[in-house]
Amino acid sequence: MKLKIGIIGTNFISSDFCEAAALIPEAELYAVCSRKQETGDSFAGKHGIPRVYTDYDAFLASGLDAVYVASPNFVHCEQTLKALSRGKHVLCEKVMAVNETQVQSMIDCARKNGLILLEAMRPDFDPAYGLIEKALPRLGRLSRATFEFCQYSSRYDRFLSGESVNAFNPDLCNAAVMDIGVYCIHSLVRLFGMPKQIRSCSVKLENGFEGSGAVLLQYDSMTAEAVYSKTAVSVTPSVIQGEKGSLLIDYVSRPETLELRLRKGSRDPLSGGSTEMLPYTPAENNMIYEIREFIRLIKDKDVNHKYLQYSLDTIRIIDEVRRQNGIVFPL
Repeated sequence: MKLKIGIIGTNFISSDFCEAAALIPEAELYAVCSRKQETGDSFAGKHGIPRVYTDYDAFLASGLDAVYVASPNFVHCEQTLKALSRGKHVLCEKVMAVNETQVQSMIDCARKNGLILLEAMRPDFDPAYGLIEKALPRLGRLSRATFEFCQYSSRYDRFLSGESVNAFNPDLCNAAVMDIGVYCIHSLVRLFGMPKQIRSCSVKLENGFEGSGAVLLQYDSMTAEAVYSKTAVSVTPSVIQGEKGSLLIDYVSRPETLELRLRKGSRDPLSGGSTEMLPYTPAENNMIYEIREFIRLIKDKDVNHKYLQYSLDTIRIIDEVRRQNGIVFPL
């Protein structure tokens, strides 16, 4: 039996989701919920979705089994809680919610109702990260990891021209650490756990929106950095360093190449050392992996799966980053 999925939101990430779901036989694009009928009709026509709703309650009562939440951050919690209370599994876009209190309430509600709640954090499910974990022992004792994700927003030029853009509006609970930095922080948490100390700094735009930042995470025997921006483009890969060499990752959110550099002597790893590309063929759309895992968790009824802890630890770190840098939301 196919999982009947309803989509909340009609932005580009929802389109990516639909394209990935269309490749999975166990998934059925069942309905879409949009604020405007014409927008919903256009989106549904593009992706072959038979039902369009502008009323959320009617959407939830339509016969769907699960909801993909791709609405603005500040409504994730409210919409997720209502869906869970109506017996629907939820795959929620990152960030799962605005703060730890909200995320915990969502987790508690899912467990209470025996339903699956999963954050749509693509790196969690991409096979590339399984290869990364497997390769870590080859680096020896780890000393440092730097995960960088700097992406010049497609809407930044509009903001610079004076237009009011939702993607750069802090009143909608947006910030670079929520939109971009979360990929770095979450992936570091997944690989190395919760740090013992957090230090951070942010650069804000004229309207108070956090446009870029850096977070230093202190562990027992290593440090990790999350470097992120919505106003610049990364030119260097992310890297994990150890006594025996380094592992380079081209894109944190959707890895395409994984390069292992092992040193031979005490000098540069490329001087007498070895370079090895880990065997990996990336998917054209790596959202396919999160959908497959979502379906598997539902089939296994695994309401206490490991990904919930990753999401909870990540939002705890983001809360601290916001506290340290005065990133205040209206909620």
